[in-house]
Amino acid sequence: MAKIKMTTPLVEMDGDEMTRVLWQIIKDELLIPFIDLKTEYYDLGLEYRNETNDQVTIDSANATMKYGVAVKCATITPNAARMTEYDLKEMWKSPNGTIRAMLDGTVFRAPIKVKGIDPCVKNWEKPITLARHAYGDVYKNTEIRVPGAGKAELVFTAEDGTVIRETIMDFDAPGIIQGIHNKDKSIESFARSCFNYALDTKQDLWFATKDTISKKYDHRFKDIFAEIYEAEYIEKFEAAGIEYFYTLIDDAVARVMKAKGGFIWACKNYDGDVMSDMVSSACGSLAMMTSVLVSPSGVYEYEAAHGTVQRHYYKHLKGEETSTNSVATIFAWTGALRKRGELDNIPELIDFADKLEKATLSTIESGKMTKDLALITDLKDVTVLNSQDFIKAIRETLESL
Repeated sequence: MAKIKMTTPLVEMDGDEMTRVLWQIIKDELLIPFIDLKTEYYDLGLEYRNETNDQVTIDSANATMKYGVAVKCATITPNAARMTEYDLKEMWKSPNGTIRAMLDGTVFRAPIKVKGIDPCVKNWEKPITLARHAYGDVYKNTEIRVPGAGKAELVFTAEDGTVIRETIMDFDAPGIIQGIHNKDKSIESFARSCFNYALDTKQDLWFATKDTISKKYDHRFKDIFAEIYEAEYIEKFEAAGIEYFYTLIDDAVARVMKAKGGFIWACKNYDGDVMSDMVSSACGSLAMMTSVLVSPSGVYEYEAAHGTVQRHYYKHLKGEETSTNSVATIFAWTGALRKRGELDNIPELIDFADKLEKATLSTIESGKMTKDLALITDLKDVTVLNSQDFIKAIRETLESL
């Protein structure tokens, strides 16, 4: 059978450790035999990032903006131990953080539903997608440990010298202070990404903060979402038959536990961090989560939601067998290939992405899976496969479709 032709390359960002090993096996077994694969390759493995002073990460983000679609392997964000292990010049920043900032994107994550692995919340019939704002708040905070009595103030000095000053607290004893911020431009990008993704996927969009308590900070998020929706998206949502609504974060948490799923839940940075972990844990495994970074300009970067599986990699280096779940990485590739097919009007590429996802889930549903899934499945008499054999089993299923 002739291979499927591509017209525009994907930006391919290779990664680290066990996910890098799986990356190559996925290409060899599931992609290259079926697709005339065109990619612009960037090695985001820690060694090469160190060699290039992390310029390769910047180059990959620029290429993503050029071509519109990227697929990324999991990468290491170094800590002190990694500095020694890899003999690094410096503690390089998270590649995800660098790419996210350059693309001005929002991260959308959703569990991958498969028969035999049911969520703890039994009424969740469809996946819940978390849209996480990825700038500011506690992740760019400034903190002070207050040593004793004194006045804490919030001060803003404008370029023209105007000063705005508010008292935070008159301390009479030791305490702590935290300063956080956000920018209108970043919130606007977040809102547009959420609205565009909802239209893309034909799903309702929820947004939740705590504006009743945070009457300026959180209320600004609420106002920006409302203004952009009314000005740019309300008619599009009505035409698509989907809904946008705002509610308080505590109300959203109560609602989501009783909901059936099938919607997007947009959250501020920390809320999104926590709630995406809650949803993924309730659905079984981070290795069963899709993750896509979407920019308001329509650029897409697909990745696995998990890390580099360091423990399995060390076993792999010793020649020991591993049973590493590659589903999220496979779905990163299928997401990118499908989007490339949509943008380039290549229906065969879209169909292939759909078939590969179906083959992956059908393999699991037939009882062939990795160890992490075997521990939580309701299926009986399952076969636990090692990392490579699981991917080969998917290929067998794919060829039978």
